[in-house]
Amino acid sequence: MSITISPSLLSVDFLDLKTELERLNQIEDLWLHLDIMDSHFVPNLTFGEPVLNKVKTISHHKLDGHFMVMNPEFFIENFKNVGLHNFTYHWEAVADHEKIISQIKANYPSVGISIKPKTPVSAIPLSILSQIDLVLVMSVEPGFGGQKFMPEAIDKLIELDLIRHKNQFKFQIQVDGGITDENAGYVIQAGANNLVAGSYIFSEPNKNYAQRINKIR
Repeated sequence: MSITISPSLLSVDFLDLKTELERLNQIEDLWLHLDIMDSHFVPNLTFGEPVLNKVKTISHHKLDGHFMVMNPEFFIENFKNVGLHNFTYHWEAVADHEKIISQIKANYPSVGISIKPKTPVSAIPLSILSQIDLVLVMSVEPGFGGQKFMPEAIDKLIELDLIRHKNQFKFQIQVDGGITDENAGYVIQAGANNLVAGSYIFSEPNKNYAQRINKIR
């Protein structure tokens, strides 16, 4: 599988958002990772529908929504017109996964499930993994950017990759949290093929984001 890099909008300069998105438009083969938080599931509040409606008019990349929220049902309906390619919800926030997955598939091209650092891969049954397009492994505690990568996430990536190959599932394995050029090789070798990076990319002092992205690749 090819490697997708997903710069996280959480780390951009929001006072210069249009210019930041235009810089990313100059780089090919990206997803734009959008962390939507409700200050309940995680102790942070980010952007909502009005901001994403603006983002979709500027960005040329696939929009990847990561919903760290208590009630993804509400967001499935209310965000269906903001241009999202992928809708990822948190395993820990939902009881009826069959229902949620069905609702997401009716409104979005791709459906993903995210697991927090303390949630084991085994929590997700094979019957669910067979239906989804992406599994997001959090390698930090969700809620804030700039945290250090948790190396125990590597074991989860290996486990998911084995499940994917053994069952011939098609889901991407995405990893989010503390990704840099120093650990990207390890997570790719472990099976990840979609890497979210925020602070590492957007802290480049000369705004040369392509250089940082290429280092991750």
